[in-house]
Amino acid sequence: MTDFDRRSGADRRTSPVQDQNKSVGRRENDILDAVAPLEPSFQAQGYNQTRRNRIFEIMEVGSQKDVISHAFDLFIICLISLNVLAVILESVASIHKDWVLEFEYFDRFSVFIFTIELFLRIWTVVESPDPKFSHPVWGRVRYLFTLNALVDILAILPFYLSFLMTLDLRFMRVLRLLRVFKLTHYSSAMSIMLTVLRQEARAFGAALFVLLLLMVFSASMIFLFEHKAQPDVFSNIPNSMWWAVITLTTVGFGDAYPITPMGKLFGAMISIIGIGMVALPAGILASAFSEQLHLRREKYRDQVNDALSDGVLTHGEAEQLRKIQEDLGISVEEARNILHHSVKGKLHFYAHCPHCGENLQKDPSKP
Repeated sequence: MTDFDRRSGADRRTSPVQDQNKSVGRRENDILDAVAPLEPSFQAQGYNQTRRNRIFEIMEVGSQKDVISHAFDLFIICLISLNVLAVILESVASIHKDWVLEFEYFDRFSVFIFTIELFLRIWTVVESPDPKFSHPVWGRVRYLFTLNALVDILAILPFYLSFLMTLDLRFMRVLRLLRVFKLTHYSSAMSIMLTVLRQEARAFGAALFVLLLLMVFSASMIFLFEHKAQPDVFSNIPNSMWWAVITLTTVGFGDAYPITPMGKLFGAMISIIGIGMVALPAGILASAFSEQLHLRREKYRDQVNDALSDGVLTHGEAEQLRKIQEDLGISVEEARNILHHSVKGKLHFYAHCPHCGENLQKDPSKP
């Protein structure tokens, strides 16, 4: 018995409807429909499933197979989007004046829902397959310091802070906009982006460090060339950094520019260098994002190959592959394409029965 079974009494990743050790079939279409169905149907919750486990299952990012979980995801996404829209509309004085009570009631309702959601996540986190959250006390403490939990706390913090201290209304609105980051729970693209930023932190740090050195050098040199000609514009090196920033980023607002020959020459050189320097972080991000997508596809392909290594795909393995597909954010079409090539490679020895020679890939419903 696994630690997950001991905590919940039932594994949410298994289904009571199908025999988990029974083969889904040897035909390619059977395998594709079992692992990556085009029209997934609702899957009933498992027998002997505890209430806490079921709530954890609902609050996790659900697939369309679980109607309740999918409906919960849509409700939270819509509520977050409406909160962001409300904050934007509140900044318009005429709208805020006419709808001040409605905005206040909606904010209280949203905080009430988000608070319940946060406490439920803390309560059910011990049901997570991740062993670091298995302890009933320290598992929950560790969860409170995860990025998702911190975002959830920041989403409701401004409301409760208003009871303890007087805050500027504009500051409150900005803090309430942090609720938009709750969408990272439900966006695989944001999940990939955060993973990329963590993995490439050193590369980004190196690029930004070089950019900072170039900015200081540019500000110092332009101050040397232009201070005498424009003492008001380039009065000191800190003021000259504004010109260095807008020049290196190729923005050039036109409020500060060199007028001396040496200043113009140096400004032209910095502008050209700036194109490459600003593009460096963007290149790191783009390549790392592409590599992360490739790694996720390869990870899913490896899992598929492991499941097909014995030439038989069981219902339990198909369910596990569906869960991995959802966790990795791989679309159904992409999953079916990977499965198609893997099935061809792994099951080619099983195309015909070794005893009678019958074609096992043939659809029995067709003559």
